[in-house]
Amino acid sequence: MAAIYSLYIINKSGGLIFYKDYSSAGRMDTNDSLRLASLWHSMHAISQQLSPVAGCSGIELLEADTFDLHCFQSLTGTKIFVVSEPGTLYMEALLKHIYELYTDYVLKNPFYEMEMPIRCELFDINLSQAIQKDRVALLGR
Repeated sequence: MAAIYSLYIINKSGGLIFYKDYSSAGRMDTNDSLRLASLWHSMHAISQQLSPVAGCSGIELLEADTFDLHCFQSLTGTKIFVVSEPGTLYMEALLKHIYELYTDYVLKNPFYEMEMPIRCELFDINLSQAIQKDRVALLGR
């Protein structure tokens, strides 16, 4: 079983710009992935406003019985979230690494238009390598 089920990248206005499913069971269709991304964006924004702690950046981890949802929000408002097996460790480091890949291969790509879906082969290749490397590291821990 894979430690990571799926990966989402949401732009600052809540639009899904990247989705990758790493699970072999229960694949979501496009509409469901768009709904999930929009719902997460809304929940994240509401949690920032309702938090009793000043300067709260929103939900970073949502734990459920069958999955964990880990979220990283950049200073520009782009959100990267991963749905993983419950109790998966070191996801914060992986999310930051994915953001580095996003900045290196997507934002620096002269053909990429901001806020649009990501279609970048180098990003896909390096992302797959990072996810595979993380899976191997998790098996060794």
